[in-house]
Amino acid sequence: MVDLQKQHAGEYQVNMFVPDLHSFTTPIDHGKLYQNTLDNLKLFVAAGLDINNQDTFIYRQSYIPAHSELTWILGCFTYFGEANRMIEFKEKSERQETVSVGLFNYPVLMAADILLYGTKYVPVGEDQRQHLELTRDLAIRMNNKFGELFTVPEEWNKQLEFAKRDNGVRIRSLRNPDKKMSKSVDDPAGTILLTDKPDEAAKKVMSATTDSIGSINLDWEKQPGISNLLQISALLDNKPVQGVAKEWESKDSYGELKGHVAEVVKGFLNGLQSKLADVNEQALLQKLEQDEKVMNEAAKAKLRKVQEAVGLRPA
Repeated sequence: MVDLQKQHAGEYQVNMFVPDLHSFTTPIDHGKLYQNTLDNLKLFVAAGLDINNQDTFIYRQSYIPAHSELTWILGCFTYFGEANRMIEFKEKSERQETVSVGLFNYPVLMAADILLYGTKYVPVGEDQRQHLELTRDLAIRMNNKFGELFTVPEEWNKQLEFAKRDNGVRIRSLRNPDKKMSKSVDDPAGTILLTDKPDEAAKKVMSATTDSIGSINLDWEKQPGISNLLQISALLDNKPVQGVAKEWESKDSYGELKGHVAEVVKGFLNGLQSKLADVNEQALLQKLEQDEKVMNEAAKAKLRKVQEAVGLRPA
């Protein structure tokens, strides 16, 4: 997001929001939600997001009520079968003792997040690809029924081209590299948090699950653990993953690769956390409140157009 802001601010409006409504589709500590929302934004500022850029808007999802109402309207035009096909829902619901309707409806709220603002480009990971495709389907469906209500986001390959990636990023669990690394899964040894102590994060990398093949190759099918380490190294060193894989392909020491990645992760966290300590929370709150006023007006205007189209308000 920081890179995209640097590349495109002045050319595109950049909307950077915290999905606080999405955050409890699975169980959380609600006593920490409000502060966690601010801490999430502070991490982006520490990573280099320029919140004073006039083309960048930051806001909290729940502070824009139009997100929730548009979700209900879109949900009435979403087919149960297509919502039930979402892989993220199936994977997460398998790991939960109880499954909420909110988790099932998550992709429709995501569609509302996108369609409220005429968004063309949505830089998300591979795990969100299906949700983006659903968003496009809903926009096209409602445009066909009611006229030009929504901007249809670009299709997946154009999203990757815009983000300058040849494939979607999907960081895997260090312990179970067939699954993605996730905050919402109880997998502390396989997950690196941006707030982890750097030495502890390095230990997690050194304990990462690999394989018994004995050579370093970028092969997600046969060597997902090794491929995951190569990907993390490439992203944090800002290099193409294929190039990083080539640097390591003649080597067979998994320990050497783990050691390198551990140091890269440790250095990255040290730098980020040092900057995080310097973020001014009061200035961040002032910017949030200012931008939320602007975003509320934009969202209300789009919602009114939709309400008129479906017959909830007079044209």
